[in-house]
Parts: sequence; structure tokens; C-alpha cells
Amino acid sequence: MFYILAIILLILFLSAAVKVLREYERGVVFRLGRVLKRPKGPGLVIIIPIIDKLIRISLRLVAMDVPPQDVITKDNVSIKVNAVIYFRVMDPSNAVIEVENYLFATSQLAQTTLRSVCGQVELDALLSERDRINARLQEILDKHTDPWGIKVSNVEVKHIDLPTEMQRAMAKQAEAERERRAKVINAQGESQAAAKLAEAANTIQDFPYALQLRYLQTLREVSAENNSTTLFPIPIDLFKPFFKKE
Repeated sequence: MFYILAIILLILFLSAAVKVLREYERGVVFRLGRVLKRPKGPGLVIIIPIIDKLIRISLRLVAMDVPPQDVITKDNVSIKVNAVIYFRVMDPSNAVIEVENYLFATSQLAQTTLRSVCGQVELDALLSERDRINARLQEILDKHTDPWGIKVSNVEVKHIDLPTEMQRAMAKQAEAERERRAKVINAQGESQAAAKLAEAANTIQDFPYALQLRYLQTLREVSAENNSTTLFPIPIDLFKPFFKKE
């Protein structure tokens, strides 16, 4: 009976003393309330039951979704913005000691930072300068989470929900912009055509034979396209340059 009891106690002791940490895990050990300097793991870790307490911390990259936030931009437009942040624990001891729940704290900080940064810019800048907004969010979050032993590697604004009336106004603006570009392209085409006509007129003025040749070419094109007979009066003046002596 004594041996059976001893074996049971030994099994219970080993189950409480022996821990296995995965490759991406580290164990922060508190011994009588004081944290050990170096986290344990990965692999087999032995602690003293009752005296030691082990807290597992994952070192993997965490992708956290930031719920949609109500934001009023600098130009007084009410929108909803959500984002996603990527971070990982770099110092397991600080992630346990410096903050009660680093996941919850990071989520709350991301929400308030998202509202603050988006509220400092105008809507056009928020839509067209995503990279700059993302970099600003990442910089602020990384600075505030550094004492917690957390590294924020990236922040991405996912979606911007605009009011219906704002969507209609932007659609009208885009349509007006397309019409403006079409008019500009048309005007540029007419300007280039006028320049070519002026160049042709100068050529005809310098070389009178070019006008007669062009007239004859036009006659050939008309006769090729129409089956009916077409009569054109041809002034004798058109042929005078051919009869002039060099």
C-alpha cells in the first residue's frame, strides 16, 4: 500500500514539475512571486511544484482584426474605418509583467490610435494616401507597445465605409473629371490637326504642284468609291504650272 501511494505521489509530482514547450513557445517562470531572468524553453522544462508558476507565451506572429471605428475626418465627414495589425512578442517577460493582458491592451490601443490618426486627415488623403496612414499607425503602435515587449511589424487599413450621399458626390466628381479629360484630349487633337493643316498650307504655298497632285488624288479616290459618273470642272489654271518651262 505504501509503495502504491509513493508511486502515485511521484507521478503527480512529475506531471506538475515537467513541462514541454513547443518551438514557438517560451515559459515565464515565477518563483515565490519573483520572475526568473531568462524565460524557459523550448523543449523540456522542469519546475518546482507549488514554488514555481509557469506562464506560456507564444512568439508567433499575431494577425489581429481591429473592429470598425466611427471616425470624423478633418473635413467633417463621418466614416467607419477598420484595420488589421500584425505583431509578435519579442520579450516574453515584459509581455507578462508590464501589462495585464497584452492581446486586449494591444487591441484597445489599436482602436484608439486608428480613430486618432484618421481624424487628423481629410477624406481625400485617407483614400489616396493609404501607405502613409499605415506607416503612421505602425509607428505609433510600435512606440507604445515597445515597453510591453511587443513589436508591431505592419498595420493595414482594410475598409473605409462612406455615407451614401458621400458616395454619390464622389461618383459625380469622378464623372466630371472624366468629362474634363475627354474635352482636354479632344482639344489637344484639334490643336494637333490645326498644326498639321497649317504645315500642309505652307508646303502647298512653297510647292504649287502639290495642290494639283492632291486634287488629282482626290478625284481618283472619289471615282473608286462611287460607281456613278461624276463630272468635275477642272480649271485650266491648275495645269498651267505643268506647261511652264523650267
